Amino acid sequence: MTRVLFVCVQNAGRSQLAQALYEARGGEARSGGTDPADEVHPVVVEALAEVGLDISGRAPRRLDEDDVRWAELVVTMGCGDACPVLPGKRYVDWNLADPAGLCLEEARELRADIARRVGELPLR
Repeated sequence: MTRVLFVCVQNAGRSQLAQALYEARGGEARSGGTDPADEVHPVVVEALAEVGLDISGRAPRRLDEDDVRWAELVVTMGCGDACPVLPGKRYVDWNLADPAGLCLEEARELRADIARRVGELPLR
């Protein structure tokens, strides 16, 4: 099983969406942020609930080096130089807009984009 770490700035939107969608495929995932928000964006919680995924109990968490060590694949989303880079890890960067302030329709579009990208990631 490929262990995937999804990283963004606040761990309140993009990385939470990606983690939930990858886990729904049966994958093993974690997510974290370089500057975590106080809560997951409510519109992200709602967009995932529409497809049967409940992340209402999740809270943004700070990325730490143990997460990067644990992962086989690290997917970054807008954290730039703040994302720790360890030798021997595979990195992929997804250039996705921060979902802060998105309306539900825009969050659905982001969910669909991330679902497509997650669907291309290896499970094994």
